[in-house]
Amino acid sequence: MATDYDVIVIGAGPGGYVAAIRAAQLGLKTACVEKWLDANKLPVFGGTCLNVGCIPSKALLDSSHKFAEASHGFAVHGINVSKITLDVPAMIARKAKVVKQLTGGIAGLFQANKVSGISGTARLLKDKKVEVTSHDGSKNIITAPHIIIAAGSVPINIPPAPLQDDIVVDSTGALEFLEVPKRLGVIGAGVIGLELGSVWSRLGSEVVVIEAMDSFLPTVDQQIAKEAHKILSKQGLDIRLGAKVTGSSVKLGKAPKVTVQYTDKDGNKEEVFDKLIVCVGRKPYTIDLLSADCGVEKDERGFIKVDGNCVTAVPGVYAIGDVVRGPMLAHKASEEGIMVAEVIAGHKASMNYDLIPGVIYTHPEIASVGKTEEQLKAAGIEYKSGVFPFAASGRALAANDSDGMVKMLADARTDKVLGCHIIGPSAADLVQAVVIAMEFSSSAEDIGMTVFSHPALSEAVHEAALAVNGNAIHIANRKKR
Repeated sequence: MATDYDVIVIGAGPGGYVAAIRAAQLGLKTACVEKWLDANKLPVFGGTCLNVGCIPSKALLDSSHKFAEASHGFAVHGINVSKITLDVPAMIARKAKVVKQLTGGIAGLFQANKVSGISGTARLLKDKKVEVTSHDGSKNIITAPHIIIAAGSVPINIPPAPLQDDIVVDSTGALEFLEVPKRLGVIGAGVIGLELGSVWSRLGSEVVVIEAMDSFLPTVDQQIAKEAHKILSKQGLDIRLGAKVTGSSVKLGKAPKVTVQYTDKDGNKEEVFDKLIVCVGRKPYTIDLLSADCGVEKDERGFIKVDGNCVTAVPGVYAIGDVVRGPMLAHKASEEGIMVAEVIAGHKASMNYDLIPGVIYTHPEIASVGKTEEQLKAAGIEYKSGVFPFAASGRALAANDSDGMVKMLADARTDKVLGCHIIGPSAADLVQAVVIAMEFSSSAEDIGMTVFSHPALSEAVHEAALAVNGNAIHIANRKKR
């Protein structure tokens, strides 16, 4: 049977558009179907990440950090600034400009690589047929021997706090406030909640973060998590753990308010906010994505079932990114997309799921790769650790940005690096050096014997590696494990 394409990709987020470009680079005739429309109802690529996720949130995080630094951090450098003003609409407009530039860039990359970008909603049918419903309602069937599902994820809503206008919003709505809320509630102390809470706290909001779990950042190495809790609380985030939201109500008028009811160890409580952000996680987006007879299977949580190479129950149909198992991270989706495109082209390809770095873009940033100390203890693995504080880093002190630490974990017998956890300036970039080292099975001694630039923040990684074996130079070495 004749087919229209070699590869059809469903979704043009960081998994889908990267998969489509790589497939086209490998000589495969490729189409990428994306339903997203911008504010002007025009087709746009990039998915959640570029349009309402990673990129716009980082634009606001950077803008708000600059405002906070100008307001509170310049004096120590001998820079005196008066009458700092805030133009939130201009900040939002800049964010939109960044988004437009990057999404437009994907369209240009599609054109350069001869990827057919198709605007519409895709649905996988039996026999690897893809039904595309255009925005005017018309339908068309396209076919390919290889299908890559990269439909992404959407925010989870909770019954006690239904979304309402621009008062109770999800992570998307939180990127569009045109004025700073006097009091802001955030439900969820995860990555998204902390990042968005930080944005508006820096700009002047009194931010209360309500988290149902008793522990803070439970998947993060707990030494780092405790340090993060201390630093973020000092910055002004009122983080309330063990607080389960039970209900909410909105009072409309000239000054709308939302009242949130919750319970904690002390009983029933309530708080009144000007705005409320609900960010309790995300779920795979599979609504109307799969016909009942297409053969692709989902698990009990709604994720598409795949094997280690992202192959579904249907040969030739793959799924990647947030719609499958594993961390919901843009870079994980992109690398899966590349792997799958190369497998389709007949290449040998694989992905190391043990070395996917994770980052929380607060300030200081929180970044990690590999195992936490808690995971190593639970697995019964003998380990040793080295910690180096940024307070002992000349470069961090010179920049007046010395909160946090680097923590490195290594096998007690072989010295192989098993994990690295950082809270501090430029943590997202610093951890990447350790990712590369771990990819080549580096030992802590290997990193310790490597020459690092001085003065540089990366010296903290060097010193943490030295500290693993009790050899750190710029701190008093503690007794080896």
